Order: sequence, then structure tokens, then C-alpha cells
Amino acid sequence: MRFQRLDLNLLVALDVLMQEKSVSLAADRLCLSQSATSSALGRLRDYFGDELLVMKGRSMVLTARAEELIEPVRAVLDQIRTTIAIAPPFDPATSDRQVRIMASDYSTQVLLAGALAALEQRAPGMRFEIQPMGDSPIDVLERGQIDLLLTIDIAISADHPSQVLFEDDYVVVGDAANPAMQGEMTREKYFELGHVTARFGKTRTPAFDDWFVRRQKTQRRIEVVAPSFLSLPGLVLGTRRVATMHRRLAQQVASTLPLAMREVPFDMPPIREAIQWHISNNNDRPLRWIVEQLAAFANDTAEPANVVPLADARRDEMAMQFQHNHNHLVNKTAS
Repeated sequence: MRFQRLDLNLLVALDVLMQEKSVSLAADRLCLSQSATSSALGRLRDYFGDELLVMKGRSMVLTARAEELIEPVRAVLDQIRTTIAIAPPFDPATSDRQVRIMASDYSTQVLLAGALAALEQRAPGMRFEIQPMGDSPIDVLERGQIDLLLTIDIAISADHPSQVLFEDDYVVVGDAANPAMQGEMTREKYFELGHVTARFGKTRTPAFDDWFVRRQKTQRRIEVVAPSFLSLPGLVLGTRRVATMHRRLAQQVASTLPLAMREVPFDMPPIREAIQWHISNNNDRPLRWIVEQLAAFANDTAEPANVVPLADARRDEMAMQFQHNHNHLVNKTAS
């Protein structure tokens, strides 16, 4: 950037040169070569029409003109730091920031709906755009097309910051009149029934429960593939089919629909819902504030569930397998 022929970047070099009174020491502080620093000094001398630093014996000293410039240059740089380089304070009550969030309909229903309603009072001018889960959410995040990604922790990227918001486990859901939902759900009964499951995007990426059960020795009979989690309850009503659903979502829909819930008859790991943002936005105060509010809301609304913690080593292994399977589907679809 130039102001009246002066490259303003040279002011930083001038400030350091006047402090160090040495080209080599200034070069070290500026992370420049000595030749580049000497070139900068030459351009400064040309602009100010003064030598600025001159040799006296074995050291350099400031000229009278340079002495006059010490305080003004420092004041200008301080002004730039305080008004431009330092982000202005963030006030949610007056902010009109738009935040783009990619999330599944499950995450939207059990977290975002309530959280964004609560935020309306604290941040009335903020706007939110919720995008459906795509085939390559990490790519969308890295291209800057979304600000926040809300998904299970084994599907996030290790290259960007994230925070776990809550845990959830699974239950079996069926029509309350379904004979199979009378009494305990056994493993044998579970695998004999027809199932409804959700898969997403062009790749028909399976949800975590679908992916996990596929890895079992006994396979389910999938009779209906749905495009969303919220469509599962309606697709089991009036049928003998069942669906394996997140407990939080199942509890919500069962309060308004004639559905019955039973425990999954085998060990299925819980999911951890996490939120991720691009590393370049790590100091973005509005985004960090939104993350804090979502985490607080998730904690305040958490209900006891039959969630058994999963060892980190096993979770890491599952994350690698889940992402490998997802990448395989994406590559297969692309080819």
C-alpha cells in the first residue's frame, strides 16, 4: 500500500532500523535478508531526502531528521495496530453477522432449532443459513463456503479446530401397534425385521448406525432408504418395519407420534456431535461466540441417556474406517 509515493510497509522497516541502528540486526527482526533491508533503507533515504542512518566509527547513528521521525513513525504504527490490525470488539446485541452452518436435519432438530431460538434475544441482528449435509463437507469448509460444520466427531478433519458439543446413543423405533415392538427387542428379532435407514447425498453415504451395523456378522434387511433422519418415523408408522434412531430425536418425535422405543439389542457406540471451523477463523470472535453459545445450550439441555463412553483408541480406529469408507464412496461416485 502506498501513500504519496511511500510504501507504508517501509514504515515498519524504518521503525526497526531506528531502534536497532544496524542493518543486520534490523534484518533479523524483520525476517529479511541484509540485502533486502539495505534496499529498504535506500528507498527510505530516497523518499525522505536524508541519509537517516550514517556510519560513525564502527557503528551507525541516526541523523537529525531520523531523530525527528522516531515518535511520529511509532505513533502512526500504533494507530494502525489499534484501528486496523486489532479486531474491533464484538457485541452480539448489535452484530449483523451472517453465519453459515452445515448440519444434518438431526443436528438441526435436536440442537440448532432450540439454540438459535434462544440466541434471537441476545443477538437479534445476526443471521443464520443452515445448509444440508453434503458429500464432502470438509472440502466445503476449506473452500470457505460455510463457517461452521456440525457433524459427528469421527467425520471431522484433524487439520482444523473443533469442539465436541454433546453425546447421543441409539434406540429402535417402530409403530406402537407393531407386534414386534411389544416386549424387549432381542437381537434375533432385530435382524429378522425389515428396516428403514437414512443415506445422504449423491454418494448415498450411510448414517453412522447404518455403517456400523453393516460391519456386524449378521446383516439387516433394508427395505426403505430415506433421504433424512426426520423422515424415518413417518416411514415406520403403519408398518412392521423399524428404524434405528438417535435417542434425542426419537424422544422428540415419540412425544407427538404413536411410536414405541426399545433399546438396541447389541453394543453400538454412542456418537459425539462436534462443531468445526476453519483454522483461519480461529480468532473470529463472532464465530467463537456462536460455538460457546451452542456448547452452553447443549450442556443446559442435556438429558440422561444410556451413553457408554468409547475408548479414545477405539474411537480413533473407527474414525479412520468411517472416513476411509466415505472417501471410497466419494471417489467411486466421481469416477
